[in-house]
Amino acid sequence: MSFVTSLKFRGWALLGAAAFCLALPGAITTLGNSAYAGGTLEERKQPMHFKWNACQGDCKGWVSAVGIVTSDSPREFEEFAKGRQLAGATIVLDSSGGSVNDSITLGRKFRSLGALTTVGATVRTQTPNGERASVVPEAYCESMCVFLLLSGKTRYVPPVAHVRVHQIWMGDRADDAKASSYSAQDLMIVQRDIGRLTKYTFDMGGTGDLLSLALSVPPWEDLHELSRIELRSANLTTTEMAADVFPQDNAGVPMAEAKPSKPQDRFVSSAMDDMQPQQGKSTKTAEAAVPTGGKASAPAQPAAPQK
Repeated sequence: MSFVTSLKFRGWALLGAAAFCLALPGAITTLGNSAYAGGTLEERKQPMHFKWNACQGDCKGWVSAVGIVTSDSPREFEEFAKGRQLAGATIVLDSSGGSVNDSITLGRKFRSLGALTTVGATVRTQTPNGERASVVPEAYCESMCVFLLLSGKTRYVPPVAHVRVHQIWMGDRADDAKASSYSAQDLMIVQRDIGRLTKYTFDMGGTGDLLSLALSVPPWEDLHELSRIELRSANLTTTEMAADVFPQDNAGVPMAEAKPSKPQDRFVSSAMDDMQPQQGKSTKTAEAAVPTGGKASAPAQPAAPQK
């Protein structure tokens, strides 16, 4: 895998296909009044972690944020940020979502830094000159990850990335939502967090279209994958140029492209569903939970933006 040396392109530069190892389907791990949505790659099944990725020449590097948002994530990001100059840094997201309130807190921290956001999976390859990092754009940003994406001052979604939305719900009942019972306290938590999420969305420059799309998909339906039209109407993208979120001076562009795989290729047999991801701590909040092994619904392209 080599690096592209020019910034005069739109989208992601083709540097060859990258191979991924499939992991077990996501599972909902219940913790108190909350749960966390595991991903399909091993790292995405763990609580979110942050890593600084350097690249050659004058490239500024980027932060990879991979995994599910837990109550520890905002504090761990603060610890990660200590001693680093992260103002205006690029944050590359690959996440299945997680805690609503903690995602809001983390998103506000990203915005306070003037961060740039995009969707991608950071990969490292060995070359004769040592290890090099690059970003593969075919990655998933689901549920509350979409609102982390919204926190970026500049936001880029590559054409092969998957941005999927879903209602927030009581995470411990998301897999069998229709058959579950709910108390007045449960409804209060969900209503409260919808209000917090609405305020955050508008504070970050998002639109009512994003909320309308997300809040219209119940947990017993497949996640809805946003089309390019919907990404723009939700204001989740502010640029169509990858170089706008990877500013650098005549250096190698840290972007690679993988050939799109079929959505079902990211899932394996449901017979392995009893394998649980590492648990993270929860807060008393609703969750934007991804149902176990769910597939994306076909992108809808409304004739006019919904209000």
